[in-house]
Amino acid sequence: MLREAAGRYVALDGRMWRTLIGLFFRPGFLAREYFAGRRRRYVRPARLFLVLSIALFALLRFAGEPVVLDRDLTPAERDEIAADAAEAEGHTGLNIRPDLKLSMNVGANAWLDPLQRRIDLFNRLSRRERGEQIFAGMLRYGPYAAFALLPLFALLMKLVYIGRVRSYPLRPRRYAAHLVFGAYSHAFLFLVGALLVLLPIGPLRGALFIWAIVYLLWSMKSVYGGRWSGVLVRALATFLVYAVFFALVVAGLVVAAILLR
Repeated sequence: MLREAAGRYVALDGRMWRTLIGLFFRPGFLAREYFAGRRRRYVRPARLFLVLSIALFALLRFAGEPVVLDRDLTPAERDEIAADAAEAEGHTGLNIRPDLKLSMNVGANAWLDPLQRRIDLFNRLSRRERGEQIFAGMLRYGPYAAFALLPLFALLMKLVYIGRVRSYPLRPRRYAAHLVFGAYSHAFLFLVGALLVLLPIGPLRGALFIWAIVYLLWSMKSVYGGRWSGVLVRALATFLVYAVFFALVVAGLVVAAILLR
């Protein structure tokens, strides 16, 4: 099974290794090769995105540690929990307390009773078990979040690079081209995430983090062209919008980990 799954891209023709080297050390190279039609030597962007995302979340599942709040709450935290519970009494809403318990007031909405029962079952778990379930759920649904955010990233790139074709005739214009660039960019981040998990804590991690920032900016400059000032402004705008949606997706993952157990 392993040979059938990996042999075509690793053992036989080495396309995976050639692709990974180009992905990690040459910003924007794979996207430019793809747009130029030189595609047979490398793993396609969609497959690369899929393989590295699964590899990262599998690695996190086996090597990562769950978020655990196995400690006594401070008086301030207890007061905050009581205030959140009192605030929730007047309306229907879902709140996550500092001890990872959920509070929800379903009111007269009988159709929410099954949801309330799931929340009650979750709250009966220990703090360690609640943390482990949230962590496991985020890893389970994480790849789906990555797929959901990729089209958004491509749309943001299309919006920030709207302009005259005459100035930069070779700049990607079609949404599909931005999607290809986004797939390679996300695949690079998946690879960096896997290396951060494997590398020991120290200067290597710091250097890898700095390289990730430099790489993404350099990749935009390599593929889209333009001045560095324009690259920095567009990158900042894309990051701010993307970060907001990323936070929403992470919050959704937490809720999904609790309710879809």
